[in-house]
This record gives sequence, structure tokens and C-alpha cells, in this order.
Amino acid sequence: MIVFPNCKINLGLHILHRRQDGFHDLETVFYPVPVTDALEALPAARLQFQSSGIAVPGDALDNLCLRAWHLLKKDFPDLSPVNIHLHKHIPIGAGLGGGSADAAFMLQLLNRKFQLGLSTEQLIAYAAQLGSDCAFFIRNQPCYATGRGEVLEPLALDLSGYSLLLVYPGIHVNTGWAFGQITPGQPAQALRQSIQQPVQAWKELIQNDFEAPVFSAHPVLREIKETLYGAGALYATMSGSGSAMVGIFPKNQIAGISWDAGYREFLIK
Repeated sequence: MIVFPNCKINLGLHILHRRQDGFHDLETVFYPVPVTDALEALPAARLQFQSSGIAVPGDALDNLCLRAWHLLKKDFPDLSPVNIHLHKHIPIGAGLGGGSADAAFMLQLLNRKFQLGLSTEQLIAYAAQLGSDCAFFIRNQPCYATGRGEVLEPLALDLSGYSLLLVYPGIHVNTGWAFGQITPGQPAQALRQSIQQPVQAWKELIQNDFEAPVFSAHPVLREIKETLYGAGALYATMSGSGSAMVGIFPKNQIAGISWDAGYREFLIK
């Protein structure tokens, strides 16, 4: 069985409080974007994991796809081993949630493949144990998110009438470092209200708290944002803790932009 985990972008991101458990309460809007990895699982005599495409850092035995299998195995002792192959296409360390998507899609794949009968809410609960934004990829629809990012409220938000451009300059931003640069606080206007305004108004209303410290450390990201606006973007932002930048343009009206050779860009028409 093969599935195609997609990435997400953040539209606004406010860090509200630091919690006693070390995590942060936040508010953000998650929006799914059709830039995907490929994830396959086949029956096997023993649990195996391989990857191709973009190199996945860290110990392969700690990959979120394997952790998803082990998480279900605790409650379903008869869960059969599988040979997992992940083809990585979504940039890593870019604020696009690719690893979280892989984990969530792995849970769903195993649920279908082995007919575990898990409901959406049960899958969300499992996903939240794997990572703060994993739960979003179970719903995989526009959502206003609070808590650590796992408390989800579906939104009637549709950007299909626009074109999106994602630009990844190859800069890996450590999420833990980024959170350490933030002084939590309340925004001037709650994101739930701001996101209801026309896209043209978002430039003045919707901010990402991570932009100030990350732009300070990586000034080229500010330059990319300015380039997106200069090319006609109605709204431009950094996704998550970075470093992928997002421009929302009028439909099919993205002018040709010349990026450095090491940049990757993804156009969603």
C-alpha cells in the first residue's frame, strides 16, 4: 500500500504561553498543500525501514514512521511487521511539517491495511503522541489550531482561487532554538478573527512570531519575503519556524522570479 503525505503551511503563528510541561500554547492556522512525500508499506517477515530522495537526518530506527508502527503495536499486539519505504521530497527543517505528515499517514495506512477500525478521533489521539502538529495531518483540512497545535477547529478557508509559491532556500532552522528566541504574549487581534478577513488584508493583520528572530539570524529570508511582495504577492509569510517562505498570489499571476541556484520552489496553481 502506498500513500502520499502532503505538507502544510502556517497562516499566522502566535506563541501565547510557556507551559509547565516545557511546551508552548500557540495559535495558528494550518493549511494543507499538495507537495508530497511517498510512503509505502509492504508485508514483511520483520520490521524494516528504508528511505530515498532527500537524506533523512538522525538514526533511521528513530524515524517517525517506525515510531508510529511501534505506537500501534502496543495496543494491537498482533500487528504484523512491514517493510517501510519513504521517498522524501518535502524539504526537512523547513516548517512544512513533512516528518509529521509521514507519521500521521503511516498511522492511517496501518489502520486501513490491517483493518484496525480506528476512528478519526482515535487516530488524532495517537498522532498527538508523536508530535505537536501530527494530529493536523489526520484531518488534513484547513484548521485553526491551539494548544501545542493538536487542538483543531476546522475552518471554511479555501485558497483554490489563488496561486501559491513556496520557496525553500536550503536553510535548516532548529525548532527548539526558534522557540527559545520567543517571548510569549497575546497578539493585538486573535488569529481566528484575522483569518476571516480578505487575503488582501492579511499583510497588515496576520504575523508569524518566529519571523523576527529567524530573519535576524538569516536575513536572506526577509529578502525572499520582500521579493515575493515585489512580484505581486497579496500575502507572504514564513511557514512555521522556517525556513520555507510562502507567497499567495492572484490566480496564475506569478511573475517569473530568479532565485539562487540552491533554492527549491514549489508552485501550486
